[in-house]
Amino acid sequence: MLKTADFNYHLPAELIAQTPAEPRDHSRLLVLAKKSGEVEHKHFYDLINYLRPGDVLVVNNSKVFPARLLGKKIGSGGQVEVFLLKHISDQKWECLLGGRASEKLEIEFGAGLKTRVVKNNQDGTWELEFNKNAKELLAIAEKIGLVPLPPYIKRDKEIKEDKARYQTVYADKEQVGSVAAPTAGLHFTPELLEKIKALGVEILEVTLHVGMGTFAPVKTDNILEHKMHAERLEIKAAAVKKIIAAKQAKKRIIAVGTTSCRSLETLGK
Repeated sequence: MLKTADFNYHLPAELIAQTPAEPRDHSRLLVLAKKSGEVEHKHFYDLINYLRPGDVLVVNNSKVFPARLLGKKIGSGGQVEVFLLKHISDQKWECLLGGRASEKLEIEFGAGLKTRVVKNNQDGTWELEFNKNAKELLAIAEKIGLVPLPPYIKRDKEIKEDKARYQTVYADKEQVGSVAAPTAGLHFTPELLEKIKALGVEILEVTLHVGMGTFAPVKTDNILEHKMHAERLEIKAAAVKKIIAAKQAKKRIIAVGTTSCRSLETLGK
């Protein structure tokens, strides 16, 4: 039995950054030497000193979208928050609802966007049908939606920099789908990426859309009984071929963060 309690540790609140470093790559970097166990304290821009020509760096290019929509109940005028989780089909989405909700509840948000509660999924989520298709809804969300910052960021309200800073510089506008950023990648700057490429490191992209389950706490005493959420993953054929070739050539394949690591682990199964 793997006890969940064995993985608990103390994390002082004052050590959790509430605003990002500027520039991005001036954040701190902890380097652990696997063989000796030696620990070094560096800055993220020092990462290039630990890479070699021929390495393959795998990044997650999924883009975070402003998934939090603040609306009013049609009829009563009561405020309600809708958190977009997953596009189901056509105009239907799986969502979280803040406040009291029921089936057939109608909500309006402004910018011509409205929705109707279709079904209670009985797992804490709801199925909603909007009056806009997915492309139209996402365009409106970019204007009126709020960034779903992680729960460890304590802030009364969103600041204008959040939409830009809670996004990797290589997020692909065609790969919108994450409700949380692949955080390890937030520290790269375009300049650092260019230096890494100039060193002879190949950067490959995968797409793993991070779902709300990434914030779900482990509530079971036995960690093996914890039910993991599903995530949507896409790796283009060209990237797969290069990853396989790199592995066969015994090159180092370096995952940027847990989302890229999970993608590679899934690919290897």
